[in-house]
Amino acid sequence: MTELAISTKNCIVEQKGNVLVVTLNRPEKKNAFSPAMLVGLYKAWRTLEENDELRCAVLTANGDTFCAGMDLAAGPEGGEDTDEIQRLMQSVPNLHWQALLREDVPNKPILIAVEGYALAGGTEILQGTDIRVAAEDAIFGVTEVARGLYPMSASTIRLRRQIPYALAAEVLLTGEHVSAQQCADWGLINHVVPKGQALAKAMEIAEKICANGPLAVKAVMQSLRQHDESMPMAEALVKSDEIAWPVFATEDAKEGMRAFKEKRPAVFQGK
Repeated sequence: MTELAISTKNCIVEQKGNVLVVTLNRPEKKNAFSPAMLVGLYKAWRTLEENDELRCAVLTANGDTFCAGMDLAAGPEGGEDTDEIQRLMQSVPNLHWQALLREDVPNKPILIAVEGYALAGGTEILQGTDIRVAAEDAIFGVTEVARGLYPMSASTIRLRRQIPYALAAEVLLTGEHVSAQQCADWGLINHVVPKGQALAKAMEIAEKICANGPLAVKAVMQSLRQHDESMPMAEALVKSDEIAWPVFATEDAKEGMRAFKEKRPAVFQGK
């Protein structure tokens, strides 16, 4: 993998082929969110959106805890990039919400690979991803109420749309931990794998996505992002068709049909 210059000390951003690999890198603090981490995440998502070479992203973490949420005990962090980080956070008022996938989420798939605990913001950022892999011993929970806090990364809105209402209410109101298998049973997690295998499984899925037509994948993601359950079906179908028809006119669509006829793998160019 090639590390990109947008990395920060708490967020390593790398490229492997057409996949952007984003790694939370603050294991000594259980990967609790810091300004440097949020800036790295923000830059990663904007790069994913803007770089046509990138087809999808995988979010993972170093250490035995995926993410413990915000660092409630920390003050401003020092370091050589502190001034740049502060300037960027002041110039982009919603940087933290973009970093946590609450706002301006890229129109490309984001996968997540979780090992260990993913609590509070760790479970909240998961809700902004599209395909989720967890180790069998991973633990989740929206634990803000246990600290007298409110989950501001949209769990009160997103979680109830992703799992049944009563389950979401219990998770949000009790602050209790939930196992990976429970989350899978509820439909919040796609795959539960042996400990240490979450990233490998997520990368396997990412490669499958990258083998597909990039314009088609991006169009599907645009529809998934924009046409949620709040939109009436008739309106959603009209909007979906507006996204779909231009895809059929692309060179990739023609290549896909030729490849099917010729019984060979398609070679997509993103055109």
